[in-house]
Amino acid sequence: MKKHIKFCLSLLVLCTQSIFAQLPKDGKIYLNPELGSNTNAGTKDSPLKSLYEAAQRVNQANGKGAITIFLSEGIYGLDATVTFHPANWHFSKTDRLIIRAEILPDDADWNHGKMPVIISTMPLNFKPYGNNDPFHGSSYGIQIETSYVTIQGLRVLGTPVHERPADGYVKRNYPIVREGRNLDDLRITQCLFIGDIHSTPNHLAILASGQGVVVDYCVFYGIKDAVVFWFSDKPAEHCEMHHNLIVGNYGAAVWSWSLAEDFKYYNNVVGNANIFWVLNQNEKNTFSLSNSMVIGYNELVNKGGGPQAFGSQGDPNRLKFGNDVILKKDDKLEIELDPTKRNYLQLKTASLGTNLGVGLFTK
Repeated sequence: MKKHIKFCLSLLVLCTQSIFAQLPKDGKIYLNPELGSNTNAGTKDSPLKSLYEAAQRVNQANGKGAITIFLSEGIYGLDATVTFHPANWHFSKTDRLIIRAEILPDDADWNHGKMPVIISTMPLNFKPYGNNDPFHGSSYGIQIETSYVTIQGLRVLGTPVHERPADGYVKRNYPIVREGRNLDDLRITQCLFIGDIHSTPNHLAILASGQGVVVDYCVFYGIKDAVVFWFSDKPAEHCEMHHNLIVGNYGAAVWSWSLAEDFKYYNNVVGNANIFWVLNQNEKNTFSLSNSMVIGYNELVNKGGGPQAFGSQGDPNRLKFGNDVILKKDDKLEIELDPTKRNYLQLKTASLGTNLGVGLFTK
């Protein structure tokens, strides 16, 4: 009798898990960190609670077609890496995986308080390639291991640690990561990456390997490094950065380690920066930049480097600045610091750089 009851309970658990793992028929998954539950269906009327649960359901699904995950406003604390790595679901350029805010910056009723907040709280015990971390502590926030993905409209913080507790230590979180060297088509758009070196260091906002990485209409404020184009089995083609604002980075704005020379860099503004650009150690490739500004910086071009250091002085001739690129080493951007303003942490209205259309708004 006991064995029969145990078998029935096990069967019930399996059936329940199967029901929970199903995706809504329209491919839309809704999250609400306050009102949701991870045992819900994931529909608008029955939202999930965590991004981790949404990833689990995507990873367990079978089929093809678009999937959109809508995050309502609220705080999403990641106590473990959220990895999207579906084995049996297939996306395409038109049928994508989209992870987005329910209300986007271009919507009429948007304000900064409507942005879903992502903060990493997991242990910094990641082992790169199975080895102990050489700098004594790292973690990944959202890890994308599939092609054809868009991340849109999120407010992304770092992790509340002391980044440099001792010589040789760099305690660090990578909020958005893609390791797959053969993956393609990752777009990160209209996101605000924000950090504070003393309380919530945002070590490296976007660390991406592979092809087709596009970062546009994002704001990076007070972080260490903005975007590192990491590893690829061949030079990373079809990558772009445009209409971004990068302010007050205490590392470097762009690391072009894996980039092919077709990289498109235009309509970006970088200001109050430690280093603008870090080349690969071998400095083989040359990159063309257009219609952009670098206003206030300590170093323009370095090469090499890593989590603990920024390499050595690089060859500035590897960057081909168009006539419409403005470099001012000792000038300063004007940033809107009134939190009630729509352009908070972006360029002040009618100030230097606003003609380039950088920031969270595409309209």
